Amino acid sequence: MNKKAVRHTYAAAGVNIDIAAKAKALIGKQAKTTHRPEVLSGVGFFGGLFELKGYERPVLVSSVDGVGTKLKIAVSLGKHDTVGIDLVNHCVNDILTCGAEPLFFLDYIAMGRLVPEQVEAIATGLAKACKETSCALIGGETAEMPGLYSGEDYDLVGFIIGVVEKEKIIRGLTIEAGDAVVGLPSSGLHTNGYSLVRKIFAVEEFKKHFPALGRTLGEELLQPHRCYYHQLKPLLSLIKGMAHITGGGLVDNIPRVLPDGLAARLDKKSWPVPPIFGLIHNRGSVDPAEMFRVFNMGIGMVLICAPDRVSGLMQQLTEARVIGEVVRQKGKGRVVIE
Repeated sequence: MNKKAVRHTYAAAGVNIDIAAKAKALIGKQAKTTHRPEVLSGVGFFGGLFELKGYERPVLVSSVDGVGTKLKIAVSLGKHDTVGIDLVNHCVNDILTCGAEPLFFLDYIAMGRLVPEQVEAIATGLAKACKETSCALIGGETAEMPGLYSGEDYDLVGFIIGVVEKEKIIRGLTIEAGDAVVGLPSSGLHTNGYSLVRKIFAVEEFKKHFPALGRTLGEELLQPHRCYYHQLKPLLSLIKGMAHITGGGLVDNIPRVLPDGLAARLDKKSWPVPPIFGLIHNRGSVDPAEMFRVFNMGIGMVLICAPDRVSGLMQQLTEARVIGEVVRQKGKGRVVIE
C-alpha cells in the first residue's frame, strides 16, 4: 500500500517568502528617503546603480564591518533602532580616515526568523545615519536562515563606498616625530568589547540603573557609535593622518597610520575616561593593559597633525584634546601609554 507523499513547503522549512517580501518593502521605504540625485536604481533591482560625477581624479574607498555582539544587547532589551546607526557611522568613520566622502551604503541582515517590524526598526536606524551623512542606502540583502541563527539572534553587516580626489588622500605618509596626537571623544564603547562586557555583567543587569552612569547599563551600552564626518570634513587639509579607534583600541589602531620607525607616546591623564570603562574595569578585574587593547577608553578618533596646526584644529573641535605626540620608536611597542 502506497503512503501518501508529504508535501513540503519552504514556509514549513522555516523560510516565509511572503514575510521576506514585506520586510524588504519596509527596508525599501526607508532606503528611498536617503537617495541622492546620483542614484539611478536602488533597493529592488538586482544591482544598485550610482552615477559618479563631479570629480577629476576620483579614487573609490570601500569598507565593510558589522555591529558585533552589541546585537546581543539590542536583542535582550528589544531595542533595534540604534544598531543601524552604529553600523553606518562605523563605516563612515573608517573611510573618513582616508579623507573620503561617503557615497552609498549596502546592508546585510540575516535572521533565523524574519520579523518585519524588527527589520523596519533596524532599517530606520540605517536610513537615519545615512541621511545625516548624505550617504545613499542603495541596496542590500535580507536573509531568513532557520537553523543557522537561533531564537531572536541576527547579524547585521554593512558595506560602504566613498570617494576622494587622488591628491587629497590622507594616508599618514608625511607624519614625523614631533607631530601632535589629538583625540576626539567617543560616545561610549561604540561597537567593540561587547563580548567581554557580556561575560562580566548578567543579562538582568542591563535594565539596572547605575548611579555612576546616570542611567541604566543597557542605555549606556546601546549609545550609538559616534560619527565624526561633519566635524572633520572642513578640517581635512590640516590633518596628516587619522585612526578610527575600534577593535584593538588605541594600541592597535594608531600604528596603522604611522610610518615605519615611529611610535605614539600618549598621556592617559590628558583626557577624561567615561565612567563605563571604570565600571567594566572594577567589576571584571580587567587588567589596565587589556582595557586599552579591547576598548577605545573614551577616544573614538585620533588625529595626527603638525604642531603648528594644533591651534587651528582645537578652535574648531572644542571637545578635542592633545593626548600625546609622535616619537621615534624604541623597542617593539608603537604606542606607549604613560
